[in-house]
Amino acid sequence: MHDYYLLGRSGLRVSRLALGTMNFGTGGFHAAYGRTEAQAEQIFRRYLEAGGNFIDTADFYTAGESEEILGRLIASAGVRDRLVLTSKFTNTVDPTDPNAGGNGRKHIIRALDASLRRLGTDYLDLYLLHTWDRITPVEEVVRTFDDLVRAGKIRYAGLSDVPAWYAARAQSYAEANALTPMISLQLPYSLVARGIEPEFLPMAQSLGMGLTAWSPIGGGLLTGKYRRTEDGLSGAGRLAAGANGLPVTDRDWQVIDALESVAGELGRSMAQVAINWVATQPAVGSVILGASSPEQVDSNMTALDFEIPRELRARLDEASAVPLTPPYSMFTPQYQSWIVNPGLGIGDKPAGYAPPVWNGAPSAA
Repeated sequence: MHDYYLLGRSGLRVSRLALGTMNFGTGGFHAAYGRTEAQAEQIFRRYLEAGGNFIDTADFYTAGESEEILGRLIASAGVRDRLVLTSKFTNTVDPTDPNAGGNGRKHIIRALDASLRRLGTDYLDLYLLHTWDRITPVEEVVRTFDDLVRAGKIRYAGLSDVPAWYAARAQSYAEANALTPMISLQLPYSLVARGIEPEFLPMAQSLGMGLTAWSPIGGGLLTGKYRRTEDGLSGAGRLAAGANGLPVTDRDWQVIDALESVAGELGRSMAQVAINWVATQPAVGSVILGASSPEQVDSNMTALDFEIPRELRARLDEASAVPLTPPYSMFTPQYQSWIVNPGLGIGDKPAGYAPPVWNGAPSAA
């Protein structure tokens, strides 16, 4: 059995684990770890067999090959209607044309039409702004999304990799003008990347955006395949080759050690525990998982078949905690307890005030 939940404040039902297809294809920026169409088909089919329905791609992935391959695989499997198909725009498609990139209306519409052609479909279930370009007015993006929904080219809209204030402005503008809301916010989130917590998580919860987390295993760092060496780290993967250009810190190793210990006690892989931790954090609607093989899909899709006990979760939380700086340190329960009616127990709502509504069969996940 597979569980599906509403994404953000919408009626769109998605898997808690989404399939990321950044490695479908062998062209462009992602070629170093890309998969051929035959290999991608095995991954795609295995995800469908496991009950997954949430597919994530972008026009930028493998220079457009990801969308082209996905289009053929979806048509071959005859599953377009049952999938929640997501793509993204922002990256330039012509370095000589100033309007062939960014988040302006002209590029959004051209990018969508090109994505629809490559995917072999006449609509996307969810369309995301890929990255904030710093200059396009947010109102223009929101109104363009609304026009595309009204035209029937997309069903829902969302954002990826934007500042929290930008996401809040977009949602508030949409609400104030009865325009298409943002139902999704895609951001990096893992035990080694918790920087989004002070701003983005409460913002997403308050404004009805389901957070879709990418890189939940820290680009492979949380799988256990890398080891510390005098020169940095060793292991078979792009991090050891320095492809991401980011140093592995002492805090990262502290997290890895704690994760390895917890995974051992649970009898689970480090990757499964890392994915489970992210998927069960506040505001997270779904976790985007890449896979290099069908076997990795199998392992990923069972990452929610267990629960991390409170004491083990506390160990992971402590090892990965990021110190809060002002003003965020002023919003903790400890700080608030002595500035808001000291001595009185004051909370939002009592436990059980709004228990989750479940329309399916009883679930163990």
